[in-house]
Amino acid sequence: MSVHNEIKRITTHTLQEMKRKGEKIACLTSYDYSMAKIVDSAGVELILVGDSASNVMAGHETTLPITLDNMIYHAQAVVKGVKRALVVVDLPFGSYQGNSEEALRSAIRIMKESGGHAVKLEGGIEIKESIERILSAGIPVMGHLGLTPQSIYKFGTYVVRAKEEEEAEQLMANAKMLNDVGCFGMVLEKIPAALAKKVTESVAIPTIGIGAGNGCDGQILVVHDMLGINKDFSPRFLRRYADLHTIMTEAVMNYTKDVKSSDFPNEKESY
Repeated sequence: MSVHNEIKRITTHTLQEMKRKGEKIACLTSYDYSMAKIVDSAGVELILVGDSASNVMAGHETTLPITLDNMIYHAQAVVKGVKRALVVVDLPFGSYQGNSEEALRSAIRIMKESGGHAVKLEGGIEIKESIERILSAGIPVMGHLGLTPQSIYKFGTYVVRAKEEEEAEQLMANAKMLNDVGCFGMVLEKIPAALAKKVTESVAIPTIGIGAGNGCDGQILVVHDMLGINKDFSPRFLRRYADLHTIMTEAVMNYTKDVKSSDFPNEKESY
């Protein structure tokens, strides 16, 4: 491999080329500058500023409460920390479902105010008009099918989607629609592995799986889950790559102990 001094930015085109060549795409979420800097420099291709910020950053039970302003704030911070990865920003609940004009306004605000590179919308045929309108303004769109957390109250549960034939066929049709209208990729969340593989083979654009098996073109996890900062969440699809919850708790306890025993700061740490 030739060494470039200049960092080559990942684009939507890069991701489509990776799919064509059979190279897997690594994706993680980020919500702030420091984390985004680490995630980007470690080599992922795509960083999602997810509305999961509603859960992991703000402590809400669902992704519904987070606002467009909140999402722009998180995206601004992430974009400042990223030199290489493609930054995709979630359009939050209520910012695009109403009508396609509102969807376009929301997407334009995200692009202009945060400097993100693309937006992501949850849903299929019911939001087709919104997707088309955003694309017509030259804004790249990523789709999201399967378990769509913004519809949690409709489903009533976070179980695996599209196990039944009818829902599987609907998902397949929606995937083809996202491909045909011009989305550059799609997230497939919590659907049977066999279906995700079938979808991946039937569309020309990259599929990014979360709880959708190994047949997708790439994978995404929430960074707090993957690093083990978040201890309360253990779905089957999650692999923990670190136990930062324990490491961080011990560090804070040791700091507290040192402050209370007057061990910190010592002479070397004073002016």
